[in-house]
Amino acid sequence: MGILSTIASFFGFGMGTSIGLVIGYYLFIYFQSTDVKDPVIQPLIEQDAKTLQLLLPEIPTWIKNPDYDRLDWLNKFIEYMWPYLDKAICKTAKSIAKPIIAEQIPKYKIDSVEFEELNLGSLPPTFQGMKVYVTDEKELIMEPSVKWAGNPNIIVAVKAFGLRATVQVVDLQVFAAPRITLKPLVPSFPCFANIYVSLMEKPHVDFGLKLLGADAMSIPGLYRIVQEIIKDQVAKMYLWPKALEVQIMDPTKAMKVPVGILHVKVVRAEKLKKKDLLGASDPYVKLKLTEEKLPSKKTTVKYKNLNPEWNEEFNIVVKDPESQVLELTVYDWEQIGKHDKMGMNVIPLKEITPDEPKAVTLNLLKTMDPNDPENAKSRGQLTVEVLYKPFKEDELPQSAEDSNAIEKAPEGTPASGGLLVIIVHEAEDVEGKHHTNPYVRLLFKGEERKTKHVKKNRDPRWGESFQFMLEEPPTNERLYVEVQSASSKLGLLHPKESLGYVDIKLSDVVTNKRINEKYHLIDSRNGRIQIELQWRTP
Repeated sequence: MGILSTIASFFGFGMGTSIGLVIGYYLFIYFQSTDVKDPVIQPLIEQDAKTLQLLLPEIPTWIKNPDYDRLDWLNKFIEYMWPYLDKAICKTAKSIAKPIIAEQIPKYKIDSVEFEELNLGSLPPTFQGMKVYVTDEKELIMEPSVKWAGNPNIIVAVKAFGLRATVQVVDLQVFAAPRITLKPLVPSFPCFANIYVSLMEKPHVDFGLKLLGADAMSIPGLYRIVQEIIKDQVAKMYLWPKALEVQIMDPTKAMKVPVGILHVKVVRAEKLKKKDLLGASDPYVKLKLTEEKLPSKKTTVKYKNLNPEWNEEFNIVVKDPESQVLELTVYDWEQIGKHDKMGMNVIPLKEITPDEPKAVTLNLLKTMDPNDPENAKSRGQLTVEVLYKPFKEDELPQSAEDSNAIEKAPEGTPASGGLLVIIVHEAEDVEGKHHTNPYVRLLFKGEERKTKHVKKNRDPRWGESFQFMLEEPPTNERLYVEVQSASSKLGLLHPKESLGYVDIKLSDVVTNKRINEKYHLIDSRNGRIQIELQWRTP
């Protein structure tokens, strides 16, 4: 009987299960509710408080905060480029982590730590929005909102005490609001020297951790402890104002800071060729360094003289003695029309021994092209004396990376005085009644300086620097700055007009050493001008 009852119960269970599955399937297929309504779509403003609290974390930042910009184009770009960015980022991460791991593992008696597998998966991060800050300094500040729910595969193998263990990171989620600062901005590609990354708040980090194939995060209490440790450690290192610094290029070379002074004495020229109809020439010399935007320096004109003597001295700031070249060009002055070029030559600064005066006699050439047959003709000679004096260590800026670093005044500056440096950066919203071809006119202690003209531009940029050597600090002096516009056409009506002016007291720059501000222009509706002032002392 026992055997028969067991067999009967087995068949009964099998038949009951089969019949139950058939009836369940039948009921599921034929008795589904037909009263299915479409989901209700409502504007956010009509949602109740509880629904809004659930939705807000998922709403992009550019919707919640109007000062954030949309970045759909960047997300699309990253989506297409992610397979390549994945490999590049992993390669960089390995190179950065390798020396750090090698430095840390001896402290914990670990033999080795290696990446068995490192890839970031197929899901790229998304940028919910970005805020950009505009400052008066040479920097660009961005604050993106980043969310990444990725499927990376990161396996780390650890060897210690003859044993080997693997740790795998899976299902990584990172929500962060970093501040990215590019500074200083420099005139060499990629146009910034360093990247500084700070966190404006503690990041949200969530991930799974498999140790020896088992889910370590399933251990009660461990998940929350690990989360808090990671947040605290990351915040301790990178929470603003602390930052992770990544150097892109040497800022000293990129910014081309001054490293010395070139003293040039134009002595004489001999056997120059006749250019004028009456059998003479009116020569003068223009000299400048390559890679320099400042105007050329000029000697006086020696009228009707084919063997002129000048004995005139000039000081030129040197930024790169290895690549810069001194260009010397002799012109024939003309009262009307273009001045005729009589000849030229160059002196590479790398051929000049520092702190040793050197007299050089140059044969004048038509061009610096060695294959130009015209260079075989005799055009006369030019004699100059040069002396390159590099700055001493204490005369250089304290830090090329610090945009607020002030150089010391060059050698020869009066001990009780200093060097006043005026940098005209840019203007905005300047507009004339008849024309807008702005330039800046500076007036200081009766001496006038002017920037170049910018044609048809309401927001001109100059970036020009002017220097005044003073016997004493300009505590009671004022600087007059005026933006003017000159007509680009030859006409007697409205040749010039003022676009606004400002009168700046210089006592503050003597106290603070450096001021970089935007000033509202008087007699201008909305015009402003950015002027940087520096007071350099010996």
